[in-house]
Parts: sequence; C-alpha cells; structure tokens
Amino acid sequence: MSFVNPDPFTTRPEIEGTFGVVTSTHWIATAVGMSILEKGGNAFDAGVATAFVLQVVEPHLNGPGGDVPVILHDVRRGRTEVICGQGVAPARATIAHYRSEGLDMVPGTGLLAAVVPGAFESWMLLLRDYGTLRLRDVLEPAIAYARDGYPLVERVSATIQTVENLFRTHWPTSAALYLPNNEVPKPGTLFTNPKLAETYTRILDEAESAGANRDAQIERARKAWSHGFVAEAIDRFCRTQEVMDVSGRPHRGVLTADDIARWQPTVEAPLTYDYGRYTVCKAGVWSQGPVMLQQLALLKGFTLDGLDPTGPDFIHLQIECAKLAFADREAFYGDPDFTEVPIQTLLSDDYNAARRRLVTDKASLELRPGTIEGLGAAVKVRRADGMREAVGAMGSGEPTVGRFGETRGDTVHFDIIDRDGNMISSTPSGGWLQSSPVIPELGFCLGTRAQMFWLEEGHPGALKPGKRPRTTLSPTMALRDGEPYLSWGSPGGDQQDQWITQFFLRHVHAKMNLQEAIDAPAWHSEHFPISFWPRTARPGVLVVENRVPQATVEELRRRGHLVEVGPDWSEGRLTAASKVGRRRRAAANPRGMQGYAAGR
Repeated sequence: MSFVNPDPFTTRPEIEGTFGVVTSTHWIATAVGMSILEKGGNAFDAGVATAFVLQVVEPHLNGPGGDVPVILHDVRRGRTEVICGQGVAPARATIAHYRSEGLDMVPGTGLLAAVVPGAFESWMLLLRDYGTLRLRDVLEPAIAYARDGYPLVERVSATIQTVENLFRTHWPTSAALYLPNNEVPKPGTLFTNPKLAETYTRILDEAESAGANRDAQIERARKAWSHGFVAEAIDRFCRTQEVMDVSGRPHRGVLTADDIARWQPTVEAPLTYDYGRYTVCKAGVWSQGPVMLQQLALLKGFTLDGLDPTGPDFIHLQIECAKLAFADREAFYGDPDFTEVPIQTLLSDDYNAARRRLVTDKASLELRPGTIEGLGAAVKVRRADGMREAVGAMGSGEPTVGRFGETRGDTVHFDIIDRDGNMISSTPSGGWLQSSPVIPELGFCLGTRAQMFWLEEGHPGALKPGKRPRTTLSPTMALRDGEPYLSWGSPGGDQQDQWITQFFLRHVHAKMNLQEAIDAPAWHSEHFPISFWPRTARPGVLVVENRVPQATVEELRRRGHLVEVGPDWSEGRLTAASKVGRRRRAAANPRGMQGYAAGR
C-alpha cells in the first residue's frame, strides 16, 4: 500500500485545521486576521481588522475612501446576509451638471467621480451588530502599520511610478505622501502614512471618550466619520480644490458633508441560485454579482461533469454563457431603489432555456442582451481599438496598472471562517492612490465609483442623486446540501465573476480542491463593455494563460474566438475558504501582482 500523496501539483498546500482560517490578498492582513481569532474574536471581528490593514498595505487597491460589499453567515442568527457598503451619488451629481461641464462620461479620476465613502460605516455596522471585540482591538493593527511602516510590494511602487508625473504636475498632495524624498519609493521600502494613522487615532480617541460601553464607542466613531472632522475635511476639499482628471480638465467635486451624514449601509438578503447540491449567494443587482448566477442558470443545461477544465469544450461553454449573462448586466442591472430590474425573470428556467439556444459551437462576436418587454436599455458598444494608448498615465481611476499604461481591474479580497462556523467573504475596493488626490488632513483619497454611471436618461445605470452605481465588487458564498460551506472571491473588475465562476465549476465538476481550483489555468473575455472609463469593449477577444494547452487554444480559434495568450500566471486573483463539520480549509492565489496572497 502506498501512502504517497497522489494529488496533482499545487503551488502551496490547501490549508486545513479546526480552529479557523483567514485568507486574503496580503500576508500582513492575513496574519492580523488570524491574530484576532487567536485573541478570542470571531470571524467578523477578524474581518474588520483585516479590512483596515488592507487599506494601509494595499493603497493601490483599496482605501478608506472606498466602498465594500460583504456576504456573511452568522451562526447565532442562523442566516446568510449581505451588507451593502456601496455609497451613493451626491445630491448635486446630476446628468445636467456633468453635461454642463462638457462631459459625456463621468471621468474615471479626480473628484467628480466620488460617491459617499461606504467602507468605514460598513465596518462599524459589522463590528457593532456581528462582532464581539472593542474598536481598539480591531483598529490598532492598522494604526500601527500606518504609523510604523510596512514593506511596499512591487506593484505599489510600479503604480506610483505610472502616475508620478500626474502627482508632480497636478496632484501635489499625493506627491507629498507617495513621493517621499521626491522620488518613487522602491519595492521593499518601509513605507508610512502618518496622517492616516493620525486620522484613525483621532477617531479611536473620540470613540473612547463616549465611555466604556462598546456600542457607544462604535457609535461615537461613526459620528466622528460621518458627522465630524472626516466629513468636514472631505467637504472642504471638494469645495475648494479644482482637480485635474482623465477628461484633461480640472473640476471641483460635488460630494458634501451632508451627503456623507445622510447615508448609512444596509443589510439585505442575498440573491441565490440553486445549482445541484449548492445554493450560491451573491449581492443584489446594485452589484454585478447576479451575473454569476445567470451564468450558472445557463450552464445548468449542459453536461460539464467529466470535461477537461482546460479543454476547449469547457472553456467555450463558460465563455459563451458569460457573454450572454454580461450582456444582460449591461442592459438591465442598476440600483433597484431607482429602477425595476427583472432578476427573477433573468434567473428563470424559461428565460434561460431560450437564451441557452443561442450557444452554438461557434464563438459569438455580437453583444446579445435578452428582451424583456418594457425593461432594460439598448447597449452601446464602444470599441477599445485605438483607445488604450489614450488612457496612458492619466489613468482611469481603476486600481491596477496594465501593460499599456492604463489602469485596469484589481482590488482586495478576504475570506474568513472561525471555529464556530461564522463565515465572511468581502471585496473592499475604491479610494485607490491613483484615483484621486490625497486629502492632506486625512491621509487618504476619495473613490471614483461614479464612473460606472451612464450619463443617459432612462438607462438602468443612469446617474441620479442618491443612487448606487453598479459596482463590479462581488464576494460569494455557497451552501452545500443546505449547510454553509464555501466563501470565495477575487479582485479583478469585470473579470471577477468570470474567475469566480471558473473556480466554482472546477471545484464542483472537476472535483478540484480549493488550491487546485485556484492554481488551474484561467482565462477571461473582453467581449462586453468594461465597467470603468472609457467603457470600451473588445468583441470576441478571449485572453488565456499560456498554461492553457496549445491544442485548446487552436481549437478555440477554430471556433471563432479571438484568442490572446498571456503569461503563465496572469489570470485570476482568487482566495477561498470552506468548512465541513469541524474542518476548516483555505487557499490563496499565487499569481502576478497578487502573488503575495496568503492563507492561514
């Protein structure tokens, strides 16, 4: 009898234990989250601490001025819930105002794209209603790293270098922070953000002035943010500064302290879809999350068991179903408080049976949203050809610098499960260092999520005051046989719900464990309009890792896909965690710019 492990090679082992697991896109954040569990905190306490540290150590991928969706399962309540931390458009953010500024799109950088920052209030809600520890316990690690320093990963330095001239010429407050000694900091530099440390220290001091009661402290912290010095500094900066943005002209912001004071995060039930043994849970249609559920509703009609997960049939079916689902995203999704989104129809058997007939053995080169009488909007496709170079060093307010100098989709993500079975999956984002200038009194910049609005009346995603932009942020959770089982997600903008879906299909149909499903060769389509400025598409383009077999690439091209082959480890930024009985498992991504992802 042989006891040699027969499993395929993976870049690292799947982590397994019984106490708890934390997996995130940065090793420091993972270590901090695990330390919170070891101090007796639950998964939600650990999530808050992890999130605040990620703001500090990955400033090119998220920040305090950003936004966040959270999916959680609370054992005590016995249910899965979503926290919507997506801030809304300011009261003065009207289509007429932006048109009067000579704009036909919301700029991807600067102040005009700022919505209400949603992250801080969301973490306070999570800590107050689901956590157990005090604010100091979960905030002190982030303060310490901002004050005392952390080693810069290569991608932070590269991002700063890409926008160096923008900082020097137009955004001096960002230059003051991110160009210490008047130069781009080298990878490995011990980097500090003393102003951010001061901001969070002041919030903590004001919180503890409320007395010893935990909830009272959290409420006082919220007041310091939304009704106090933080909101006032944001208001003052937007009123007094004209900031250069990607339009090539400077603009003042429209976000005010009153906008910030009037907004609060909400808790809602997830949207779900049953797929065999699994019930997959996503955030609502104010996010792109349901586009994964639509892919599953289409794929349910095909036999995927036994297919090679790097073979042409598997990839072709997933991509063709993704094209149909993302076309519907463009036509129908929007804030359900402002527009009717026919999500029950979009997930129904009859609708998907009809849509499934559009999938043939040939690649579609058309964007084909469905038709639902009286709802949705025509989808305009702006081709990306010739526009990539134009984005250049001005950036587009997205989080990661790409090979053409444009900034393209990444953010951060974490998954945590504690010994009691509480689970959390979250994808914080926005407030990237390259999206908007640093507010000097606070040490952070605003987000640019409003670039996802359309300046077209009647469109489900049209800009309106108080409305949520349709975010790409898309954490995921799944029950198996009715029991909470798996949480996972990925940075990656429009790619998130492509990589998230691929991971799930490999795990379910190819029986890969979490790490195998993350490590396997991956791909993405650029067929549909990107969610970020300049909202372009590359019809038919399929980008695959070089590790996808050459025979598969040739067959996909024969079927009509416009295949581009990227580096070996260039697709996907996934982390995942699962629980079965007392067992807790976790896995993390080994790739590229997130190559420092860590699971424990």
